[in-house]
Amino acid sequence: MKQNEDDWLEYDDDAAVEYILDFLPDDVKERVDEETVNYVLDVIYDYYDEKGYIEEDSAEEASIDEEEMFNYICKAARKDDMPLSEDDLQLILEGEYEYGVSIGVYEDN
Repeated sequence: MKQNEDDWLEYDDDAAVEYILDFLPDDVKERVDEETVNYVLDVIYDYYDEKGYIEEDSAEEASIDEEEMFNYICKAARKDDMPLSEDDLQLILEGEYEYGVSIGVYEDN
């Protein structure tokens, strides 16, 4: 994950949710709403915070273990009784990644 001092200012949660919802296929939009996407973003932030990726004085690039993050979110969703399939979660994460690439937070490899 590429970060610089302005990245967190550029990342707009509302814009991210809108982007992700637009990214999702129509059949997934029937199951996944704004509340679900916001939930996933909150759990992503929790994961980043727990791993120390969110540091106010840090502008370093971090390497995210995507499988570990995916499993973390799945576990949280089960614990919180979120009706979220692994396939739907994967699509939300792909949409979040694409949003990040579009604003320069992530580098497209």
